[in-house]
Amino acid sequence: MLTIGLIKEGKLPSDNRVALSPAHCKFINKTQSNLMVVVQKSNTRCFSDLEYMHAGIEVKEDMSDCDILLGIKEVPTDMLIPNKTYLFFSHTKKLQPYNQKLLKAIISKNITLIDYECLEHADGKRIIGFGFFAGVVGAHNGIMAYGNKTGAFHLDRVNSTKTFNDLIHTYFGLHIPPIKIAVTGSGRVAHGVLEIMNLLGIHEVEPDEYLEKDFPYPVYVHLKGRDLYVHNETKSYNRNDFHQNPSLYTCTFTQYIPHTDILMNGIYWDHDIPRLFEKGDLQNPGFKIKTIADITDDMFGSVPCNLGDSTIEDPVYGVDKITLEKTKPYLTNTVDIMSVGNLPNELPRDASRYFGQQLIKHVLKDLMEGNSSIIDKATIVKNGTLTENYQYMKEYAGL
Repeated sequence: MLTIGLIKEGKLPSDNRVALSPAHCKFINKTQSNLMVVVQKSNTRCFSDLEYMHAGIEVKEDMSDCDILLGIKEVPTDMLIPNKTYLFFSHTKKLQPYNQKLLKAIISKNITLIDYECLEHADGKRIIGFGFFAGVVGAHNGIMAYGNKTGAFHLDRVNSTKTFNDLIHTYFGLHIPPIKIAVTGSGRVAHGVLEIMNLLGIHEVEPDEYLEKDFPYPVYVHLKGRDLYVHNETKSYNRNDFHQNPSLYTCTFTQYIPHTDILMNGIYWDHDIPRLFEKGDLQNPGFKIKTIADITDDMFGSVPCNLGDSTIEDPVYGVDKITLEKTKPYLTNTVDIMSVGNLPNELPRDASRYFGQQLIKHVLKDLMEGNSSIIDKATIVKNGTLTENYQYMKEYAGL
């Protein structure tokens, strides 16, 4: 019998999402004869201990008898149990300095780390994640911030509702003025943004229309890789080549800046990928963008005026267009930035249900049976040793 433990979140501020809902745990325990899920006690989850118990799931404190431990955010080093297999978002694959200590502890405690972020289909597409609901909440917050800045309309906060269905009802009768919105990206985040665009009745237009025409109603343009990047020599775009050689490409987003009121950024970014624009572009009189929802939230990343995380409690800050320094939001000469790192926490039950469904559908069988290329490629550390795909992290891991 293989035992999976759903661990409590230890990182502060506490994350209230879960990898498996009570219904997911009940389904697994009922349908898998050689697998059992137990749950660690927690008073911060979006689903209570009582809800798990009512679903027939054992809830306890000690997880030391579990084979596999599922969390969401990084596990504090003092909570890591040696010789176990963990699945969580470690935020180490980009060599993030703030999690270097975590990776070293995982190695020293002979732990196997499988990172959700690294679980990919054969074509490199992410298998599971919270991106859709990050897109939903991020888009809502971006629209809300624009309304607050201009006074054109008012939207309440996402967490004033309890569910996605409740959120939809807040859009009834809402009038959005004839603004232009640029949506970047092609993954789950962008899909979540597009869901909100459609619910708000904002019309999609093609890139050439967006650049050439004005509209008497609100519109958005959806910009994917081929709309944003061009090879420096061939002046074309090839997806595979771009992902292998991003430094050979130039970003063309600046042509959209004079036509854009709100930027909803859902594009993946790494250090070799060109930014959408440069920080100094804010000082250009033609920089029209008033609000940026940087949903992928890379500090100084694809949106270089992302000066750091905002919070669910205080999601928006301003960046002065002249001094380029952080200010209060909604001032006359600011670009307002929404850069919350844990957006799905505003709809945690919906987000957790979605995540758990993908986990069961695409990962659970491979995790149980072993000999899976999907699991192998997502395993950063196996029994305290960096795996072949992650040898580039050797110095980072102190090896």
